[in-house]
Amino acid sequence: MQRQNKLRLQLLLGTALLAAPVSAFAGSDPVAVDPTPTGLADIVVTATKRETNLQDTPISISVMGSESLENRHVQSLMDLADGAVPSLRVATFEARQSALTIGIRGIVPNDANQPAREQGVGVYVDGVYLARQHGLASALLDIERVEVLKGPQGTLFGRNTEGGALSLVTKKPTGEFGMRAVAGVGNLDSYNSELHVDFPALGDFAFKVDGVIAVQGPATKNILPGETGFGQYDRRGLRFQTRWTPAENFTADLAADIGKDKNTPFYSQLLNFNPNGLTVVPWTSATVPSGSIRALSPLVQVEGSERMTQADIGVPQQWSVDDTRGTDLHLSYRPSDALELRSITAYRDLDVEQYDNIAGAHRPPVTGPNGKFSRYSLAGFWQHQFSQEVQAVGSLGDSIDYVGGVFYFKETVSDDAATPSTNQWNADGTGYTILDPTPTIRGSRSLDRKSTAHAESKAVYGQATWTPAQLDALHLTVGGRYTWDDKDGKLEMVNNAPTNLSFNTSVDRFDPLVTLAYDLTDSVNVYGKYSTGYRAGGASSRSLTYRSFDPEEVKAYELGLKSDLFDRRVRLNAAVYAMDRTDSQIDFSLVTVIGASTRNTLETINAPGTTKIRGLELEGQFRANDYLTLSASYAYTDAKIPDTVNPFNNQVQKVFIAYTPENAASVAADWNSPFMGATLKAHIDANYADASHSFDQFEIKNDSSFLVNARIAVADIATREGGPDLEVALWSRNLLDETYVYRRDPSNRGTLGDYGNFNNPRTFGIELRASY
Repeated sequence: MQRQNKLRLQLLLGTALLAAPVSAFAGSDPVAVDPTPTGLADIVVTATKRETNLQDTPISISVMGSESLENRHVQSLMDLADGAVPSLRVATFEARQSALTIGIRGIVPNDANQPAREQGVGVYVDGVYLARQHGLASALLDIERVEVLKGPQGTLFGRNTEGGALSLVTKKPTGEFGMRAVAGVGNLDSYNSELHVDFPALGDFAFKVDGVIAVQGPATKNILPGETGFGQYDRRGLRFQTRWTPAENFTADLAADIGKDKNTPFYSQLLNFNPNGLTVVPWTSATVPSGSIRALSPLVQVEGSERMTQADIGVPQQWSVDDTRGTDLHLSYRPSDALELRSITAYRDLDVEQYDNIAGAHRPPVTGPNGKFSRYSLAGFWQHQFSQEVQAVGSLGDSIDYVGGVFYFKETVSDDAATPSTNQWNADGTGYTILDPTPTIRGSRSLDRKSTAHAESKAVYGQATWTPAQLDALHLTVGGRYTWDDKDGKLEMVNNAPTNLSFNTSVDRFDPLVTLAYDLTDSVNVYGKYSTGYRAGGASSRSLTYRSFDPEEVKAYELGLKSDLFDRRVRLNAAVYAMDRTDSQIDFSLVTVIGASTRNTLETINAPGTTKIRGLELEGQFRANDYLTLSASYAYTDAKIPDTVNPFNNQVQKVFIAYTPENAASVAADWNSPFMGATLKAHIDANYADASHSFDQFEIKNDSSFLVNARIAVADIATREGGPDLEVALWSRNLLDETYVYRRDPSNRGTLGDYGNFNNPRTFGIELRASY
């Protein structure tokens, strides 16, 4: 395995050299290399609540613009799981596409999809915080850029950004007519379409409409007729925006969006059988003695190296559906050139109906003759949130830039869950029947749990950067945020019996930031930074006692370099950091069988001592000539958590951080040149990640990964005068059809074996774009 990983790293580094043959695509139109190529373009970011040049912003940030997203065929945040940004880790919760786990720099929550649990990385769309993991895989609606802010962002972004922030910025109305349309088809019965229309201004008003559809068939087929397969999706989104500009110094942006994400989980297949070497008794045995394991039904397949394209057991499986809705109002008033006042008002809600029957006989309940099996995880999830933020962004003379604001957030979240069995074996395991579906219907379910939680957060913050007139290469930034957090919750039902379990907590805290930056030259600067952040506490609704836990806190130290070299042909950014986290929230789970159902009980414990996370991040770009750009990025992460007591057996054990590879890297090559009166565009990227853990409590790891994506297009194809410009493109994700286990669960080793989930297979397609 080590030799294979070494080979993959060599391939990854060598991918940059593929740029040479890319020029061959120009065919009969050879391209002369310009000896003095144009430099790399500036990148604008809003990490400090104002527009700044990426290279002048003393924060470790990765940015993906709309062209980069297009080149990688990124249609939702799920697609960023390929490792495009090595420090950013994206994975499904369990195997469900309906809830995403997002982590940065080793801050990765294992199970943040409960009402009283929080994320460790804040996700924002146009400055509006999205508080839940659910709904994050919805279709993206005309994204201008994705900013990945690494490290604690507690001063400007607040709670639950201890690992960083993922900020999505959308394209705004222009007031001039423009239209872009996209239509594409691909393998796995996939198709996608987009329509983006900018309408001509009507007086002081500008309007924009965006619509997106993305559909893909199953990666694993379900053999039960009439039921959906596994790993498929149907994502649709619509947004309307209007911009009112009654005066040069006032702007009001109103946006409303609605999304529907229908999806099914990835298939969970048995990777091995009886890894503990227990005595195997026949499948038809009436009992299984201690130290023994029941043989598998002859219908059950064990496949540990390849993704199953067809399930061995047919099960009832219907779409999980995430419905998202929201509206936000952005106001901007500029009373002078030195001051801008802003207001962001937003309301969002989320409704989720989860249907997850992903494993057939590959996970408990494990039964023998005439026994019930195939766990159908059914859940409902509802969330409503309101937020209000007021900001003042300005300057005092030429030496001080500042931002200050107040923030208010309130949400109500509730959920319920049930896990009936849907199948029943015959007497010898050679067949099965489908049970009465009544227990799967809402209102007839036997609920494992039902809970409701409330959160209210208030904050005041400020940050200022001082550049002394006598030493304009020096920049000192000082900031702080004071937060008041109130949370409460109630676990209303456990194992279908009413309960009266609750928690209530209030936390006041201050998060400071200090950054000292120095411009070594006009194009090279260095900085040192100290910052803090935290993830709010709460309670586990999967706990039988609604056990509560405290917030976890991070103190981070960072040294960074940003540089544009050789007439801006080379860009190299680097950051080295150390983070000390206290009260780390560690999840322990235990699967138990209750009758024909299974229950996943989860307890969250604050680890003792200090979790130490150390890392290095490198990013570089090279503009080889006017047509070729090479880029590369790398992240090293080392995390150590103190041993923690497992609450289920009271034993002290090692614990780990999920979905955080020690080494991760990405390289890419982009070609853009004239071609027969049009433009040839070619892109290839390769992304590697070491094996990582799936769970806090298990030492076993997933597989390492090596994914290659590619796209080639002919753009700017002129049509009749006044007609649209066309672009035709071929694309592929996972071009080499790499297969690896991204999630491995060893919790059933004593009754079956490890089960896990494989990544998506190779996908490819053709796409037509038209723009006016």
